[in-house]
Amino acid sequence: MREKKIVVVLADGRKKEVEQGCSILEVAKSISSQLGKEAIAGEVNGKLVELSYLLEEQVSLKVITLSSEEGLAILRHHCTHLLAQALQNLYDSVQLGAGSVNGYSFYYDVQLNRSLTESDLKQIEKEMKRLIDENALIEQVEVPFEEAKQWLKKEGEIFKEELLNDRLGEKWVRFYKQGEFIDLCHESYPLLPSLSFIKAFQLTHVSGAYWQGNSNGEVMQRVAGVAFAHNNDLMNHVKDLKEASLRDHRKLGKQLELFMFSEECPGMPLYLPKGQILRNELEQFSREIQLEAGYKEVRTPSMMNQRLWKQSGHWEHYQENMYFSEVDQEMFALKPMNCPGHMLIFKNQLISYRDLPIRYAEFGQVHRHEFSGALNGLLRVRTFCQDDAHIFVSEDQIESEIKGVFALIEVMYRTFGFEYFIELSTRPQDFMGSEQLWRSSERGLKKVLDDLELPYQVNEGDGAFYGPKIDFHIKDALNRNHQCATIQLDFQMPEKFDLSYINEENERVRPVVIHRAIYGSIDRFLAILIEHYAGAFPVWLSPVQIEIIPISSAHFEYGLWLKQELKKVGIRVEFNQSDEKLGYKIRTAQLLKVPYVVIVGDEEIKNKSVNVRKYGEKQSKMVDFEVFSQEILRFIQERSLNVNV
Repeated sequence: MREKKIVVVLADGRKKEVEQGCSILEVAKSISSQLGKEAIAGEVNGKLVELSYLLEEQVSLKVITLSSEEGLAILRHHCTHLLAQALQNLYDSVQLGAGSVNGYSFYYDVQLNRSLTESDLKQIEKEMKRLIDENALIEQVEVPFEEAKQWLKKEGEIFKEELLNDRLGEKWVRFYKQGEFIDLCHESYPLLPSLSFIKAFQLTHVSGAYWQGNSNGEVMQRVAGVAFAHNNDLMNHVKDLKEASLRDHRKLGKQLELFMFSEECPGMPLYLPKGQILRNELEQFSREIQLEAGYKEVRTPSMMNQRLWKQSGHWEHYQENMYFSEVDQEMFALKPMNCPGHMLIFKNQLISYRDLPIRYAEFGQVHRHEFSGALNGLLRVRTFCQDDAHIFVSEDQIESEIKGVFALIEVMYRTFGFEYFIELSTRPQDFMGSEQLWRSSERGLKKVLDDLELPYQVNEGDGAFYGPKIDFHIKDALNRNHQCATIQLDFQMPEKFDLSYINEENERVRPVVIHRAIYGSIDRFLAILIEHYAGAFPVWLSPVQIEIIPISSAHFEYGLWLKQELKKVGIRVEFNQSDEKLGYKIRTAQLLKVPYVVIVGDEEIKNKSVNVRKYGEKQSKMVDFEVFSQEILRFIQERSLNVNV
């Protein structure tokens, strides 16, 4: 019989007196009957626990429902166990590996004596739904470590044994039990109180995967799916996936004749003429605003002696991602980063404090080894161009220079129509230099963010090996996040390269280096833009800005004159003089997503006008040619997003 009362502090700050030894479910019901029905777990003093968890002392308590991110993660984690049970029920000789949650998705890695295909997914889904309807009792079972090891060995669960061996030193091991099915819990999520909470899920694909991500490990089959709280959320996600498929930069890259790949150079894109125009426009835009901001453009070699990479720290921290070659009986490496070359340029001259800050910028081609299975169009390649810059400053210039970089990023991202959020990444385990310098660097970056009153989140342990960093994540048209711009503060490389400048007392002192990129990778940024705009670029960026279509050969002369006039003022224009029908030529221009199609016939010749149809619109309108050309030119010069003539 309970008598003693304790106080729990709820998520909204309210305090509630409850009986000692009551469960989280009982607390939820006492708050409201609806919360009692919707509760799936609790968070006690920051730790996620099952609803059955008993409260013995004063704690902070948050009741978890499926309306929260924590609740959805628990739901998706439970789906991994449900998926494993369905696979074991359906197929003989299943060797269960492990499941996990990744954003919206959940997956389970298994070995089977047959290859699963996409057509098997419906049957697996059907079995999962049958198990949900069965709604067997769910239990969390804790077993002594040695007993768990012996049981897994007896059952022949070789992958589970391996997972358990990674947890030597633990006294107890958690198992998930649902009816007759038992699975090792290797992630610390609580379990759902009932399978009835799983209402909206869908299996999405089957793929190959290395066991525990190790390329030398066993090859597994990965069955993956998505899960949400409600069917509407699932349907919206499926709709988003369909839209993402239509926007896939790999498909659009081929359709719009932008880039290609070849077996002769895997993971290394070949840019076609139209794609190169896009790259040139991106570089020119960046070059213009950097020159205005006082940057000086440089160029460094693609391959440098291995000694340099040992000096910079890349040999110790990054060599597995680098390409090496022997030249004149010495080892050289293709550069994975531009930093060391800029250090050499700075060191080549005598620098006074009056010269600082020095801002070196480079559109530098870098090479990084990626596993073939990780390659993904322009988003993950083996060679790419960085819009890199290194700013050499005195310590009292750090804050003002970083604020200047923020201003550049704001201008560039606003031009493309991107919103963004900011992360501050702190010292990783594999760091270079002293902890004191790291703490000083982190304080400096935090102060800049606080001074600018910008919201940010801290990403513990994800800094570069030579310094903390600020990362910018842009949101595209489908609300997906992409990490692009970065600002990194570095006290280490000036030390490694023995860099110095002469201060006011005529002494040699170390500069500080700010590493900075805005696009990050121009190739990856281009992929993001293709998908963000669905290939329909703003007119300033579009490879072909206007296509002129004459109604018949009688209108060629006027059409060609228009083309020449537009080219004179720098507008990229094409003239379609094929024998195809007018409707076909208009549809072709629409497929190529040309911003403006200009149709010319007798009326246009007579009035020295053009009949203009903007991409995506069904109606066209007659416009005076001079007015039209000046408007288009203004849109291009201003790099406008809204371009209605």
